[in-house]
Amino acid sequence: MLDLQRLRALHAVSVHGTVGAAALALGYTPSAVSQQIAKLERETRTVLLEREGRGVRLTDEARQLVSAAQELLAIVERAETELEERRGRPAGRLTVAAFASAARGLMPGVLAELGRRHPALDARLSEVDPHLSVDLVAKGAVDLAVAHDWDIAPLPAPPGLEQAVIGDDLCDLLVPEGHPFAGRSAVRREELGGERWICQPPGRVCHDWLLRTLRTAGHEPDIVHQADENPTLVALVAAGLGVALIPRLGRGPLPAGVVEVPLDPMPVRRLYALWRTGAARRPAIAEFVRVLGEQWPKVAAHPPR
Repeated sequence: MLDLQRLRALHAVSVHGTVGAAALALGYTPSAVSQQIAKLERETRTVLLEREGRGVRLTDEARQLVSAAQELLAIVERAETELEERRGRPAGRLTVAAFASAARGLMPGVLAELGRRHPALDARLSEVDPHLSVDLVAKGAVDLAVAHDWDIAPLPAPPGLEQAVIGDDLCDLLVPEGHPFAGRSAVRREELGGERWICQPPGRVCHDWLLRTLRTAGHEPDIVHQADENPTLVALVAAGLGVALIPRLGRGPLPAGVVEVPLDPMPVRRLYALWRTGAARRPAIAEFVRVLGEQWPKVAAHPPR
């Protein structure tokens, strides 16, 4: 008899790519995940993971087990959803993935309110980029994702997922004090050529949006500094090293030496909650989305300055 928890561990390694990342997603230690998979190898008398550089690679037999595990986990999810639905109240574990600025600027209030209303609900947050979080929901690695897209870079949602709009997050041009744009009431996108840009690394949604926006306006961006975290981007602007386009959510108050200038038209990114269709009836999902909708106006009404 195959153990479901051991199959879950193998499935998590397949989805997240490494034992360490799988352990973080499951709330275990890496050694506990390795032990679960070692026991599964003994039970099946099959090698499931092979060393590959500093990481691991799933064998063909492991991939067959992962496919079966995904089906079993979907059946378990349906059963849990039906039980929770019959109870009529949110309960059990709810795993949520959110991008960095939502994890910082929105999720603390949402999680605190959920905990206050529903003590039996164990909501757990992981910070994940939107490109990855949607796939994690589709594969059953997390229950729900808070993701975003931009006005010219829509976020594709694969079949089998449902989504709800949370709200729109505005984005401002940040320039050093003394920059020619610093005293302007607004700047058109066509005027952005020739600037030295500070932004997130390639592959991130904000980086892709910047490239598309400037190229659409006829400019090839000169990206001189890259960093993952918005506070780092703001600090680089404060040092006079370039300009940046940064959303308001989770940005924090601007330090001395940084001036916020509106763009015309103002860039907007839309926030979504996404979950699997099979879990749509789960009270925990419905309540989480409801609380998101309640908390967003409070956050959006008080943007940092």
